[in-house]
Amino acid sequence: MDTWYKSLPIVTKFWLTGCVAVTLLVQIGTISTTLLYLNYKAVFDQYQFWRIVTNFFYFGKLDINLFFHLYFLVRYSTSLEDGSFRGRAADYLYMLIIGAIVLMATNFGFYVYYTSFHKLFLASSLTMMTVYVWGRRNPHTRVNILGVFPFSAPYLSYVLLGLSVLLGGFSIEDDIMGIIAGHIYFFFEDVYPKMRPGRRLFKTPALFKTLFEAIPLADLGPNEFDNIPDQDAPRANDDQDNQMAF
Repeated sequence: MDTWYKSLPIVTKFWLTGCVAVTLLVQIGTISTTLLYLNYKAVFDQYQFWRIVTNFFYFGKLDINLFFHLYFLVRYSTSLEDGSFRGRAADYLYMLIIGAIVLMATNFGFYVYYTSFHKLFLASSLTMMTVYVWGRRNPHTRVNILGVFPFSAPYLSYVLLGLSVLLGGFSIEDDIMGIIAGHIYFFFEDVYPKMRPGRRLFKTPALFKTLFEAIPLADLGPNEFDNIPDQDAPRANDDQDNQMAF
C-alpha cells in the first residue's frame, strides 16, 4: 500500500489524500458537511471562500458509492496525469482548476434559475471531467465493462452516464456537468489550437509552473509532452489493448 501510494502522481495524490481526509473527518464528527458544501450565499456574503475548494473533496458518506468514486478518481486521474500530462503537473492542476470554474459557473446557473438541479458538492463532476478528457485523449484505447462490453475510450463517460440512469443511486446531473466541463476543456485545449495555430485559451500561467519547480523530477516524471498531442495518431504511452473500466 505504501509503495502504491508513493507511486501516485503528485496532483492525483493530493486530491485523493484530501478526499480521504475530509471523508474521515466528517465520519468521526470532527467537521460537518454544512461547513464544506458549495453555498454561494455564504461565499459571497460571509466570505467563506474555503467552500470553493472543499466541495471538490467530498463525495459523500462512507459507503460503496464512495469507493466507486475514489476508484475512478485514482484510476483515470492517474492515467491522465501519467499519460498526456506526464511531466506537466502544473498543466494538469490548471486543467482541474479550469474544470472547477466551469462546474461552479454551471452550478451557479442552476442555483439561480433551476434550484432543484443545484449541487452542493462537485467532486463527482470533476472526476467525470477527468474520465472524459482521458477518453478523448486516448481514442485508440479499448475499454470494457466487467470484461464483456468492449467499446472505445471516448465513449466511456457516456457509458457511465447510461449506467447511472439504469442503476440509479448516482446523480446523472453530476455526470452531465462533468462531461460538459470536459468537452469545453478538450475543445479549447486540443481542437481550437489546431483550428487557430498559435492560440491557446487555456495556457497555464507561469506562476503555476514556478510552484512546481521545487518538486523533484522523480515525482513529476520526464517532460515528454510539451506539445499538444495529435489525437489522430496513437501515442507511445497509450495502452492499445482492452482495459476494464471497472
